Amino acid sequence: MSDWSEGYVTDIGYTHGYYHELNPLRARWALLLKGWAPPDVREACELGFGQGVSLNIHAAASTVAWWGTDFNPMQVANAQRLSHAAGSLVRLFDDSFAQFCQRDDLPMFDFIGLHGIWSWVSRRNRALIVEFLHRRLRVGGVVYVSYNTLPGWAAFAPIRHLMARHAAVMTAPGAGSADRVEAALGFVNRVMDAAPQYAKVAPTVAARVQRLQQQSRAYLAHEYFNQDWEPMYFADVAAQLTEAKLTWAASAHLTDHVDPLNLTDAQRALLRDVRDPVQRETVRDVLVNQQFRRDYWVKGASSLGPDERRALLRQQRVVLVVPRQDVRLKVSGVLGEADMAGPIYLPLLDALADHAVRSLQELEAVAAKAGVGFEQVVQAVTLLVATGQVHLAADHDPGAVCSRVIGLNQALARRAFDSTDGGGWLASAVTGGAVSMGRFEQMFWMLARQGEPDPARWAAAVCDVLFSHNERLVKDGQPLQSREDHLRELTERAQRYAATREPMVAALALG
Repeated sequence: MSDWSEGYVTDIGYTHGYYHELNPLRARWALLLKGWAPPDVREACELGFGQGVSLNIHAAASTVAWWGTDFNPMQVANAQRLSHAAGSLVRLFDDSFAQFCQRDDLPMFDFIGLHGIWSWVSRRNRALIVEFLHRRLRVGGVVYVSYNTLPGWAAFAPIRHLMARHAAVMTAPGAGSADRVEAALGFVNRVMDAAPQYAKVAPTVAARVQRLQQQSRAYLAHEYFNQDWEPMYFADVAAQLTEAKLTWAASAHLTDHVDPLNLTDAQRALLRDVRDPVQRETVRDVLVNQQFRRDYWVKGASSLGPDERRALLRQQRVVLVVPRQDVRLKVSGVLGEADMAGPIYLPLLDALADHAVRSLQELEAVAAKAGVGFEQVVQAVTLLVATGQVHLAADHDPGAVCSRVIGLNQALARRAFDSTDGGGWLASAVTGGAVSMGRFEQMFWMLARQGEPDPARWAAAVCDVLFSHNERLVKDGQPLQSREDHLRELTERAQRYAATREPMVAALALG
């Protein structure tokens, strides 16, 4: 592996994922839930942006000026293609963290995001990140950091160690990452077949090993096979980020804000007695066996009074991003799945059913008629956002960014015709972020934009693409074989898209 990679996987591309937590609107909501004053985000930066899907969507769909670096030139090239398609002014670099930290042409940032970076880089690079945050985050600014956490990784860490060691010392020199991953998976299966004592004291490991077999080899390569990989206790992360004058503010995982989903009565009582916030989060991680944390940190956190907090929450606008009939009133937490109470949620959903943007103040007025109070509305919106059925809406005029959104979405949809790993997202000028849109839905969207109104013709065009790539649909666990069966299935999907999703395209300003 070449020296510039510093032991990081570079011969196989990172997944084309989108992460809502990198949207400053999500940070604003989480901070308000905890009573912290959110910053006015005008300049933002993503460190280690991967394929650049999140970065480009946020740059195209908002008025925020975005900057970013990723040391892998292959990934930067992909991100640049997306930015050029959008016509965004996002500034992209292939600098290492050391190089980026030393640049003298960067502004002070109001928001800095790191997804999937902290646990997968060396301690030296983590120190450089802390230095960058110290130097480049404006007072009052927010940092998003996600990372692997203890104790949740304690049981599975030995398996990761075996796989990484096998890839390093047992595979042929020059083998690519995909081959090394495949060989390591085979070896770990042999280990588990030998009934190790370790598996008896860590009974969840066997099922997790089996789940590895179903996951993308590109994802596994980046998750498990980098030279550096270090799950950390929350308190240890907090100690390092304190050097950049950062204070933990809120979880970016919104269901964490609703304790009854995750903690028993006895656990909540225990945490109420833990006054130190860092110790409280550390104890909470033990109670829920936390494996992956997503957190917002603030430089100079300023608390809001109750009236100011309520006023800012009431100003926040939201929009329903799934068909009203498809809303699922279920939410999952550590303790399992829970129902979202109809008397609270149904009036809100009915008010949002036309996919028009509504403020929380408007929703509060609707809910009050049903005897639902303000804090119940806030929690309901939080869980609807957490489940991806409602999105926070931006304050800007969608028309100001519409041309960029159209250019970017066309580039994303074109990828859906060529590849199965396009990412499944389109940018929304209303939300300033991304809306989930599956591969075939992206293709239908593109065909409709090209002036074809007939869903049957969409289905035929998509069928031609699948057969030209020798791809086959799977239905009820079985691959379809004939072209007629494919056309029938694709026509049903196209008609369903036309009836339920296409009417939302204008409301969400997807282009």
